[in-house]
Parts: sequence; C-alpha cells; structure tokens
Amino acid sequence: MLPAMAMLLAFGAYPASAQDQAAPIKLGVLNDMSGAFADLGGKGSIIAAQMAIDDAGGKVLGRPIQLISADSQNKPDIAAAIARRWFDVEDVSAIIDPVPSGAALAVLDLSRERKKVVLIASSGLADLTGKSCTSTSFQWAYDTSVLAKGTAATVVNGGAKQWFFLTADVAFGHSLANQSKAVIEANGGKVVGEVRHPYLSHDFSSFLLQAQSSGAEVIALANSGSDTTNSIRQAIEFGIGSDKTKLVALLAFVTDIHSLGLDKAKGLLLTESFYWDLNDETRAWSKRFGEKMGGRMPSMAQAAVYSGVAHYLKAMAAAGTVEGQKVADTMRDIPINDFMIKDGRARKDGRIVHDFYLFQVKAPNESKGPWDYYKLIRKIPAAEVTPASGSTGCPFDN
Repeated sequence: MLPAMAMLLAFGAYPASAQDQAAPIKLGVLNDMSGAFADLGGKGSIIAAQMAIDDAGGKVLGRPIQLISADSQNKPDIAAAIARRWFDVEDVSAIIDPVPSGAALAVLDLSRERKKVVLIASSGLADLTGKSCTSTSFQWAYDTSVLAKGTAATVVNGGAKQWFFLTADVAFGHSLANQSKAVIEANGGKVVGEVRHPYLSHDFSSFLLQAQSSGAEVIALANSGSDTTNSIRQAIEFGIGSDKTKLVALLAFVTDIHSLGLDKAKGLLLTESFYWDLNDETRAWSKRFGEKMGGRMPSMAQAAVYSGVAHYLKAMAAAGTVEGQKVADTMRDIPINDFMIKDGRARKDGRIVHDFYLFQVKAPNESKGPWDYYKLIRKIPAAEVTPASGSTGCPFDN
C-alpha cells in the first residue's frame, strides 16, 4: 500500500512541477500612464518593453514571457503597494520604468530585500545609483549628474556665468539643481539665486518674476515633465529667452519639445542618451516604434526600456535562471550593444556606462519634417560624464 501511495504522490507531483516550469515569467511596467510623465514613458514604455519581448521570441528558458502594467499615479505609496503585490503575490520577476523618482525609491526599497530586478528609465535621481542603490537595480537612460556635466557645463563654459534656478521642490529637483550648481561653480560661474516651486505646478509667474528681477544671465529649470513644459511656456510669455537672458531646461525629452513646438523650444540645449534620428539603427527601431504609436517617435526613456528589457532577457538566458541576483550579476558581465548603446556596461552601483549627446533644438525653418527637432552639437564620451567607481555612495560599488 505504501509503495503504491508513494508512486501516486510522485506521479501527482510531476504535472505540478511541469506546470511550474511552463508558468510565464512576468515583467511589470509601473509608471505614469495619464499624468505629467505619461508622454515620455507611459504607454510608449509598455510598447517598447513588448517589442523587446517579441524580439526575444516571446520566451526565455523555455517559458513564455508575460508583460503586465499599472499606473503609479505619481504616488510613492501607490507604487509601493503595487510593487509589493507584484513581488509577493504575482511573482513578478522585474519591475520596469518606475516613475517619478519618489516612486522609484519606494520600489527599490522593496526590491532590495527581495532581490528582484528593477530597470529604471524615466527617473533620473542620482541617488538611485548612489546611497539608495540595490544589487539588482539599474538606471538605464540618464541621471542628474550627467545632465549637469552635459548641459550646465556647456552653457557656463560658453560665457554665461550668472545663474538663477527654478527648482522643483522634490528630491529629483534638488538633486538636479545641486549637481548643476557644483558644475557651474567649478567652471567659474556663480549662482545668484534660487526659488523652489511646488511639484506639478501650473502657475510659475511669481517664480519667473523673481528670476527675471535677479539680473541673472541664465534662468535654469531644474524640473521635469509638465513642470518643464509649463514653465517654458510661461517664461516665453515673460520674454525670457528672447533677450540677453538665456533659458536653460536642464532636463527635457523629445516628447516635451513636441508638446511645446519648435517656435517655443528653439535654441534649447539638451543632454540625452538617445535621439530617434541619430543614425540608421536608431531610425529603423524608431520607425517600428512609431508604427505602434500612431507616428510618435520615442523618448530616450522609452528607448531605454527596450534596451534594458532586451539586455535583461539576454542575461537571464545566459544565467539559466530567473533568480534576480544571478541575472543582475550576469547583466554586469555582458556588454550592452544595441541601437541605443554601443559598448556599454552595467556597473556594480547599477549605473549604465555609455556615451551621451548634446543637442540643440532646431528653429522651425530648420526642421525638415515631423519630429525633426534636434541638431547634434557633440557626442559626449562616457568617460567625460561618468562618476568614478566608488564615488557615488553606493555600498555595492567599493
């Protein structure tokens, strides 16, 4: 009787094991689907992630890949609740594109103890690869230190020495302003004033008047998303940027330029890791993306989602497991080469080391067609903008 029961139990266990092996590997896009950051990520990030999954054959380790998504509503508590359910109940292996930075920090707190992979694309807070880093998270597109070394350094070295900051009163805004101030002062410039505005604001008039009355040569916007586009629109109404005062957006995406229009955005300098019209490879991938997005071209965040997911799946196949720490370690071992990043690598702190580009927004008469918005000023080598290993405060990078 006992041997028969043992055989029955063994037989009954076999289908369950096979079922586990055939269960889908779940990836989750957790970003802003309808608010201030929806254009630069949102639905486009979901599409980019699905493109990477499809290009990988829809399977890895013999298991189908399932993509799910949710709206963080730009609230860290909501992002944390979704991430906790995904990790603990739904067995999601990786979370993609958490935004804004407060939401990304909340997700990293959960991933740190669970050893789950997080791929950051839209959020640029330097602390994500600094004191808040994890051994399984990666920041793919940009961060505030790179933006400062690209855009701010170029403007101050061009002779504009007196700066006034309009800063979003959140961790990301503070980081972007502080990183930029350090670069400005190191290059002989001076910060003559700063005003912090509420996050996701609509009326910037009082802040812009303070900036204008300061006499600064540069009014720098240390904000993002709709805060950036709204403050640029209102700055133009005040005549800022049309006289001797320069208007500098320290972070803007091609989707922001599309929203503003070239008549308002012309002349802005931008540091980005990707532009759809950079070369044949970027154009080919962006054409595929645009066909799924009604003709809209991808932002650097959406391109980074594809690049990150593709590299993650490649590393999972090489590691032979879905275990987060082992996959993350393999992601660091394999070089990154795709349409966005050439000869890139992932560091222990989660920073993706790659080149950047300084662009200037074209005037309307310079544009030759839809989404033809940038002209390349120069390529910025990775070594020029990448902090030294061990310098970011990440405990895993020493």
